[in-house]
Amino acid sequence: TVGKRGTIRDHSGFNPSVDAEAIRKAIRGIGTDEKTLISILTERTNAQRQLIAKEYQAVCGKELKDDLKGDLSGHFKGLMVALVTPPAVFDAKQLKKSMKGTGTNEDALIEILTTRTSKQMQEIGHAYYTVYKKSLGDEISSETSGDFRKALLILANGRRDESLKVDEQLAKKDAQILYNAGEKRWGTDEDAFTDILCLRSFPQLKLTFDEYRNISQKDIEDSIKGELSGHFEDLLLAIVRCARNTPAFLAERLYQALKGAGTDEFTLNRIMVSRSEIDLLDIRAEFKKLSGYSLYSAIKSDTSGDYEITLLKICGGDD
Repeated sequence: TVGKRGTIRDHSGFNPSVDAEAIRKAIRGIGTDEKTLISILTERTNAQRQLIAKEYQAVCGKELKDDLKGDLSGHFKGLMVALVTPPAVFDAKQLKKSMKGTGTNEDALIEILTTRTSKQMQEIGHAYYTVYKKSLGDEISSETSGDFRKALLILANGRRDESLKVDEQLAKKDAQILYNAGEKRWGTDEDAFTDILCLRSFPQLKLTFDEYRNISQKDIEDSIKGELSGHFEDLLLAIVRCARNTPAFLAERLYQALKGAGTDEFTLNRIMVSRSEIDLLDIRAEFKKLSGYSLYSAIKSDTSGDYEITLLKICGGDD
C-alpha cells in the first residue's frame, strides 16, 4: 500500500513498455546511461517497477534485476536492485543477510521485525519460504536463543493485533501485569513482557505505557533497562519506541548509520527503500528534530556518485 507519507508516488501517465524500452537502451548502449536508470526507477512506485520488470523480461528475455547486477557495481548496484525487488522479497533477503555467516546482525533483525505490520510479516514469511525453501521461524530459531528468540518468533509470525481501537480496561490490566512482572517482584517475569509487547497493537501499547507510568511512577523504558539485558532488552526497547513513534525510531537508525566515520549502507539502503512509500516524509522530519540537520544534507555529505544521486532522489527533498 502506498502510504500518504511516502516520498515516492505513482507516476502519472505511466507506461511500462515505454519505460522498459528506455531501460533496455540505457543498459545495452556503449557504457551504461545511469541517469536514465535513476530517473525512471526513483520516480515509479514499487508496483510500477514490477510492471516494468515484467515488460523488460518479455522484451529482453532476461530479468531486469540480473541485468542491473551485471551492469552496475558497488552500493549503487545494491540500491538499484533493491528498488526493483518486491517489498516482501526485499525484506526476506535483508533478514537472510542479517543471519548469514558468522554472527547475527541483531540490530537489523530487530529493526525489520519491529517496524513491519503483521500483514507485512506474513507476506515476508511467504517470500522467505519461496526464495530459500526454509521457514523464517526455523532460521530465526537456529540463529538466536532464549527470551530474545521467543519474542522474535512471535513477531515473525505476524501475530500483533492491528486494530486501531484501544481498550482502556485492558491497558490498565496489562500495565499492572507489567508492573507485577518487573518492578514489583524479585527477578523478572520475561514472558509477561514478551506477550504484551509482541501481541498488543501500537495504539494499545501507547495507552498501556501511560497507565504504567501512573502505577509505577516510572517510564516503561527505564523499567526495561533496569530489569532486562542483552538483545532481549534491545528488542523490547525497540518495540516501545516503535509503538510511540516508528518514524522517530527509524530516524535514529539512519542517524547512527550516517554519523561518524564510514557509512552503514546496509541500514541506509534498507530504510530509504523500504519506507519510501510509507513514512519517509515523517522520518525526514524526525531526523531533523533529532540531529538539527536534514537527512538530505547528511546523505549528501556521506555518499557520492550515482549512489548519492539515487539516495537523494528517494529522499525527495531537503528540509
